[in-house]
Amino acid sequence: MDAAPDLFGRRPYWAHRFGIAPFLPTSRAEMDELGWDSCDVLIVTGDAYVDHPSFGMALVGRLLEAHGFRVAIASQPDWNSVDALREFGRPNVMFGVTGGNMDSMVNRYTSDRKVRSDDAYTPGGVAGLRPDRSVLVYAQRCREAFPDVPIVIGGIEASLRRIAHYDYWSDRVRRSILLDSKADILVYGNAERAIVELAHRLAAGENVSDVRDVRGTAFLGRGLPEGWAEIDSRTIDTPGPIDPRPDPYAAEAAARHPPGLVALRRPSLAGITQPRARTVVRVPAYDDVVRDPVLYAHASRLLHLEANPGNARALVQAHGDRDVWLNPPPIPLTTAEMDRVYELPYARVPHPRYAGAKIPAYEMIRFSVTIQRGCFGGCSFCSITEHEGRIIQSRSEDSIIREVERIRDSVPGFTGVISDLGGPTANMYRLACKSREIESACRRPSCVYPDVCSNLGTDHGPLVRLYRRARAVPGVKKVLVASGVRYDLAVRSPEYVEELARHHTGGYLKIAPEHVAEGPLRAMMKPGIATYERFKVLFDRYSKQAGKQQYLIPYFIAAHPGTRDEDMVELALWLKRNGFRPDQVQAFLPSPMASATAMYHSGKSPLARVTRDAADVAVTRSARVRRLHKAFLRYHDANNWPMLRAALHRMGRDDLIGDGPEQLIPRWQPAGTGNRPEGQRHKPRPGIALTQHTGLPPRSGGGRSRRRP
Repeated sequence: MDAAPDLFGRRPYWAHRFGIAPFLPTSRAEMDELGWDSCDVLIVTGDAYVDHPSFGMALVGRLLEAHGFRVAIASQPDWNSVDALREFGRPNVMFGVTGGNMDSMVNRYTSDRKVRSDDAYTPGGVAGLRPDRSVLVYAQRCREAFPDVPIVIGGIEASLRRIAHYDYWSDRVRRSILLDSKADILVYGNAERAIVELAHRLAAGENVSDVRDVRGTAFLGRGLPEGWAEIDSRTIDTPGPIDPRPDPYAAEAAARHPPGLVALRRPSLAGITQPRARTVVRVPAYDDVVRDPVLYAHASRLLHLEANPGNARALVQAHGDRDVWLNPPPIPLTTAEMDRVYELPYARVPHPRYAGAKIPAYEMIRFSVTIQRGCFGGCSFCSITEHEGRIIQSRSEDSIIREVERIRDSVPGFTGVISDLGGPTANMYRLACKSREIESACRRPSCVYPDVCSNLGTDHGPLVRLYRRARAVPGVKKVLVASGVRYDLAVRSPEYVEELARHHTGGYLKIAPEHVAEGPLRAMMKPGIATYERFKVLFDRYSKQAGKQQYLIPYFIAAHPGTRDEDMVELALWLKRNGFRPDQVQAFLPSPMASATAMYHSGKSPLARVTRDAADVAVTRSARVRRLHKAFLRYHDANNWPMLRAALHRMGRDDLIGDGPEQLIPRWQPAGTGNRPEGQRHKPRPGIALTQHTGLPPRSGGGRSRRRP
């Protein structure tokens, strides 16, 4: 993988002479107080402004400030007119538009398409202060306010809509968000490098329409630039009978295909002499993927195959007479760069304009520390990999400890408990491929499925040392781990499980087996339940040795692609045998660009070569069946028993109806129950998302993929 220029290696723009703002200004009056006649960059976001590295607008704003730009923030502006944006005056360099830390549609609607009653990223948790499809609306208001200012869109909402994508809320395939937003350029993934380069080049007078070579960006164009070669994706991964793919781990692969010429399938590049850096893969056009779900699944697969920064080629997809061009993903940040990004001068509290109002998402992460970003798990339902990438980027131990000390010394309300040392997955800190050559050539969607790759380093020693050092910081009473633990990795390090159970669990540890049946687990790319049970044995043993009564709280998903009614029966029986009675349950939510979403839409799995005669994936689309699958997770709720009895009778499983210990539900029905739809009494948690990333670019700290950050 090519090295990237130092993120902080550029000469600061002239405005660095203004120094560091206590808070980035959120109004014209605040700009005047700082002595600014104008701003260089105006970030428009759907979230309340919290000056903390877990919030995208703060991370990007402080990063650009460190590069000498004057950055203002339009936080949750009134989207019904342009007045809220014109108040700031014309930005000298660009607009940066993001929906916020969460996709605005996931933020607003449940997996049953019902409106949520609150918004975790708004003061007081008040709902309705951001529009649906926020990036589209904000970008259009920016264009109306100042038509000549370049508009850069980014964050989770834009990142996962950079190509034609299935939209669950409208139940159709939508165009790339670039066209609908009318933005000039899109930054995706961990976009620090891209946003810094764009800011400097635009500030130097370069026209945004000429910026076409920045990794991690997408833009609109026509035709193929001179000196480029184009490959039809269907010659790489034909939607029909196909040949086996060569083993990317063959020892001679690197010598046979030096960097720049590695192919998925050698015959497809027989006449190509250009290096990979000058080769673009054309995926089926928007009109084709709308018409043909198999081509949609094929395009999804190609997008995921071309996701490794070490070998990815540019992708192009026609939308009418224009092409959406996706440059290869950004080069991951080095440890030194990660340290500087997370040690910028954040105030670590919400902006004073909120007058102390509680912002629920901030309350969850105010005492947490991001130690790494990225995830190589590749779970098909999760968008972390598509957004942050598979390569783990870790901070140094010293930087993390300095942040712990800053929390202790400066964050109001600190009582001595660090709520989380984590990231998308708690225990991938400093884990990486043993060979950089193999890592740069690899196209596997997951490093841990169907089993942990032999080339993956799984040493948890650095993480254990970090935990021990963090809990030894004077003034720190407890360091908890609230992020999701990848238990198939943890079982390879009993020392880590012991450290976790003895010192970093507050009575309950949330963990995500997701299912117990083979079909849905295969579609999810999750390990079998036996791996969870091995972890549980270790966790229980070390908890008992520590004299603690602690419990694992498993998460499960209903109605995921690959799930049949029989699979939910198997899961319900497992829950009952193990004494679990879930209170809050979740159904699969098809987020844009996830592999499982392609399964949901097309009925085909993009995890293997997509062929027209490949077996269909079981898909649960109807609201009635989705309610049934959720009801199986809440088998103990008497209100669900009539529905479950009818389903079990239909399935020929009357043997599971009765009062015996091996039966799932009783024959009798308590008075006053069974008359309401399943789940009516249980208000959904606010802010549940398939991803937990920031705006422009992403954050990676604290929690499992479907939790609020």
